[in-house]
Amino acid sequence: MKKIEMIIRPERIDHVKDALARVGVRGLTVTEAIGCGNQKGRSGTYRGAAYSLELLPKIRVEVIVDDSEVEKIIDAVCDAAATGEVGDGKIFVSPVDEVIRVRTRERGAAAI
Repeated sequence: MKKIEMIIRPERIDHVKDALARVGVRGLTVTEAIGCGNQKGRSGTYRGAAYSLELLPKIRVEVIVDDSEVEKIIDAVCDAAATGEVGDGKIFVSPVDEVIRVRTRERGAAAI
């Protein structure tokens, strides 16, 4: 099993959720986040005063899937989240040793 963690633009979340549903992802966790990377934030002027916003709003989406599902999920998310601009996001894939459904105590792929 793998944990796929995606950091994406907030305005792309509906596209990503739809893409994940189309490839059969049944459960996900979505968290608001802030951060910076190559995008380096943005600056501007508000009421005559210059400001710098170094941390930008992002959305973190996490799913746990069977190893065989990883590549199709990555492809679906890349297609759905991409705008072609710096700051489109990142995808992290990590191993998951065990999953346990609390209600039934099922383990492994059956608990996903």
